[in-house]
Amino acid sequence: MTPEPVARMMTDDTASAALGITLTSAGVGHAEVRMTVTETMVNGHGIGHGGYVFLLADTAFACACNSHGPVTVAAGADITFVAAVHLGDVLVARAAERTRYGRNGVYDVTVTRGDQVVAEFRGRSRTVG
Repeated sequence: MTPEPVARMMTDDTASAALGITLTSAGVGHAEVRMTVTETMVNGHGIGHGGYVFLLADTAFACACNSHGPVTVAAGADITFVAAVHLGDVLVARAAERTRYGRNGVYDVTVTRGDQVVAEFRGRSRTVG
């Protein structure tokens, strides 16, 4: 069952909705989202723009770190692009909590196309208020 704070956040997330990102599963400390690479996401090299891959991973990260209830935001994140993505690819981002300490947390997100890893993302969170 999707934690209520995650369901509420995704309902209000117009950026993710506009890109066709859907939440496929979520629980406390983890989440999975999906997106199809569209024509508007392809860059001048004919491959998927890395910013969209980052955004997909960031959405999974946001769902996982907000699953505990208090509003939590990104304090920082980085990504390693492993393989290019292409028009029509269906990407899945799976986020998992690694640790929480005080108001901080560390989350890893793996982005895949089928069985192939296309990116690895690490996000650092901070609970506000």
